[in-house]
Amino acid sequence: MAFPRQSLLEKGQHNGPAIVAGIRRFVGGMVTGRPARLALIVFSLVILLFTALLSLPAAASSGEAAPLHDAFFTAVSAVCVTGLTVVSTATYWSTFGQVLILIAIQVGGLGILTLASLLALAVNKRLGVRGKLMAQEGMNTGRLGEVGHLLRIVFSTAVVIELALAVVMAPRFMILGESPGQAIWHAVFYSISAFNNAGFTPHSDGLVPYEEDLWILVPLMVGVFIGSLGFPVIMVLLQTRSHISKWNLHTKLTMLVSSILLVSGAVLWGAFEWFNTRTIGDLSLGDKIIHSIFASVMTRSGGFNLVSMTDLDSSTLLVTDMLMFAGGGSASTAGGIKVTTIAVLFLAVVAEARGDADVRAFGRTIPQGAMRVAISVTILGATLVAVATSALLVITDESLEPVVFEVISAFATVGLSTGISEALPPAGKYVLSMLMFAGRVGTITLAAALAVRHRNTLYHYPEERPIIG
Repeated sequence: MAFPRQSLLEKGQHNGPAIVAGIRRFVGGMVTGRPARLALIVFSLVILLFTALLSLPAAASSGEAAPLHDAFFTAVSAVCVTGLTVVSTATYWSTFGQVLILIAIQVGGLGILTLASLLALAVNKRLGVRGKLMAQEGMNTGRLGEVGHLLRIVFSTAVVIELALAVVMAPRFMILGESPGQAIWHAVFYSISAFNNAGFTPHSDGLVPYEEDLWILVPLMVGVFIGSLGFPVIMVLLQTRSHISKWNLHTKLTMLVSSILLVSGAVLWGAFEWFNTRTIGDLSLGDKIIHSIFASVMTRSGGFNLVSMTDLDSSTLLVTDMLMFAGGGSASTAGGIKVTTIAVLFLAVVAEARGDADVRAFGRTIPQGAMRVAISVTILGATLVAVATSALLVITDESLEPVVFEVISAFATVGLSTGISEALPPAGKYVLSMLMFAGRVGTITLAAALAVRHRNTLYHYPEERPIIG
């Protein structure tokens, strides 16, 4: 007796749950075994998705599809919250394209660790112990049980801050003559771009028309500074208010080093540009101070600028390079090697100079593992900058100074530019794109991978100290 064959529809119905289960097993295995690799895969897929969307004719104001290298560069810059552009955001992209860029900024600003952890939550309904350790390292929470709660409130915290910034700026844009719709759109765009340290602007002339308008500049500086602190610090500040004694070590180091870099950066930038008539030399005392503070905030990842980078003195460019490379806080929307990395390295130098066996700060001992991660992140960052600089010098005829500036800006996801990005050939744009991707996810995933990796050894070789220095 012959039995009727199963229809393709019935087979599909039976295979559907198996496919979903297979995906869950795959993602679950990646989370528990290779969380850093999962983060890289997720971020890569997001970039490819926005590249495809920005390549659509509807995304360009001309109605013609953007070249692949321009669409890819813009997608990477938006998702990696960098702000470097090869075409004008305001004029080249249509309203649809600008909305895509804004969504990409929001997705990228949530952070690679948060994005990967949320994917694991959505697929597996819960985080495994290894996945929680990954998220715990990124969010700097004290107990594993808090991770799921923190991941859920990351969204609400970001939205509340961005809405507050938009509500402050929107009336000012209306007072300056924009229609209510335009004012709200520009306020929302700037608020998301500022909090996520992206540096994209919806105006063709950027912030130059508002260089003396504190109603616009102050919210932008506040948004960038808060975003650069990182969600772990923001959570601690919300929970403890102004009780510094209740802050954990990470929060204390982040706030201290960020404040030092903010003040010293403003003083040095202002001192070097004080008499430069191409930038702030002809401005009033108050405007010079505003420009100096604004530049100090933005050079560590914000990416907004009030003066052209090509008009800065060489000494100012060097200071900007150092501030960009330093970046902001860990698990934040800022880039760079992070301020806590700098703090740990500085404390290690101080301990070595004093002859102390332990590296201490605020009554706490910093473990050796943290110092090894800080050294690894710094060396990786310096290596990426050196390799990318060499590649661009070969590809282009540009001199060393602007190339180094552009490379550090891309690696640290800052977005400040001397103007060579848009003049690069496609090969040069791909080099900067890869650098933005590596700068955004490379150091973070390296730190996460090292943090959850611990191998016990059953033996130790005899110690022998090499000659150093």
